[in-house]
Amino acid sequence: MKSDIHPDYHTIKVIMTDGTEYETRSTWGNQGDVMNLDVDPKSHHAWTGSAGTILDRDGRVSKFNNKFGSLGL
Repeated sequence: MKSDIHPDYHTIKVIMTDGTEYETRSTWGNQGDVMNLDVDPKSHHAWTGSAGTILDRDGRVSKFNNKFGSLGL
């Protein structure tokens, strides 16, 4: 293997959306950094099975629905 081409592999702390935390090894950040997750398997509807909500920022979803809503089944 070539030397000095691989990123540093170190320990970081990950904090889930419900506040639980764990330590893991990663190439992200620096040794001892904390990663706060906005979306994780405990909160995302793809894993929980609940119906997700779409945030309508600046009316983008409304504009899309107005333009393409009639194409649905």
